[in-house]
Amino acid sequence: MKEKLGTLRAVEVKSVWPSEAKDFTPWLAANIGVLGDLLGMELEVVQVEAPVGDFSVDILAKDLSTGTMVIVENQFGPTDHDHLGKMLTYSSGFDANALVWIAESIRDEHRQALEWLNDRTDENTSAFAIELEVVRINDSPPAPNLKAIVVPNKWQKAAHAAGASGPSEKGQLYRDYFQKLIDELRERHHFTGARAAMPQNWYSFASGFSGITYGVKAHDIPHRRVMKIPQHLPTARHSI
Repeated sequence: MKEKLGTLRAVEVKSVWPSEAKDFTPWLAANIGVLGDLLGMELEVVQVEAPVGDFSVDILAKDLSTGTMVIVENQFGPTDHDHLGKMLTYSSGFDANALVWIAESIRDEHRQALEWLNDRTDENTSAFAIELEVVRINDSPPAPNLKAIVVPNKWQKAAHAAGASGPSEKGQLYRDYFQKLIDELRERHHFTGARAAMPQNWYSFASGFSGITYGVKAHDIPHRRVMKIPQHLPTARHSI
């Protein structure tokens, strides 16, 4: 091999973001697509430091693909019981469907707790654990690297909720159609980070502007009709 390879090395997180609250959280809110791509969601920030009683969640976001709320709790260092309790409190306060816990390291007991939560809840509740690190190749600028440690199996949970037969025939047609659309937009056009379609007749995509989304809706599907993927991107609409 003639090409010279670089050396990958870790960088202290605090050398890039000295403060979790003042530096990392604002950065993540401004670059929420990085987290959305990892989780396969179309995320839009609703509020930073959203209050819940005497506390506040780091980031309150919305998954445009499902219209549900997502809470994101950030933490430097290893995970602890205090943040686990806060995350559950925030989720209840905002009736969130997804809980995302980001830390420099996920302790084994907390990984097991989130996996237990995913196993014991329905498809409307999803818990994620993400490890944060910063890396550099030789003298390159530092780059964030988010690694998913706990991710729920949405397909398994959806099938469990729908029973052994899975979603209805119409629901499965919707899912098949939007899965092809999502894959097309992500792989060929790099338009979305979404990965998994749901058995619903609509889907929304982030536009890059707060309060504005791209929406696609499929009307009632005749029995066994084959739907084609649109050749052009959907038009923008104001979300309500």
